[in-house]
Amino acid sequence: MTLDRELAERMRLDRQLCFAVHAAAQAYDRLYRPLLTPLGLTYPQYLVMLVLWEGDDLTVKAIGQRLMLDSGTLTPLLKRLEAAGWIVRQRSAVDERQLRVTLTTRGKALQEQLAAVLPAAVGRAFGGPEAEAQALRETLVELRHRLNASAETVA
Repeated sequence: MTLDRELAERMRLDRQLCFAVHAAAQAYDRLYRPLLTPLGLTYPQYLVMLVLWEGDDLTVKAIGQRLMLDSGTLTPLLKRLEAAGWIVRQRSAVDERQLRVTLTTRGKALQEQLAAVLPAAVGRAFGGPEAEAQALRETLVELRHRLNASAETVA
């Protein structure tokens, strides 16, 4: 059995939204890598730092929820950030089942260092007005919500 031409055309890799999103994510990784590597950070570690810069002293669970990562994925990231001296992980004094994550002085200072470089580099790479970038971000957030809702009905 062979697909008809129209269906075969729709199934081409370059016509897939999922591949376009995947390829864009890889391009972001390639953009960020040379900016983050000299600091000893990976892109996923940078995302953890963004969450902590917004609100320090969070539980591992709260960070995982914010980044949509499970603890099995997040824990190695946090261990590497702690070994590098960016964060401290410690049991909560209120509930020792909770592991809390706080920024070190060095981790707080990193925000200023990256703020001086990343926004300009990403803006140049995007090459369009900030309003266009924000509209694209909003579209992608809406796409994520729709896909999550759809995944819940399929499961």
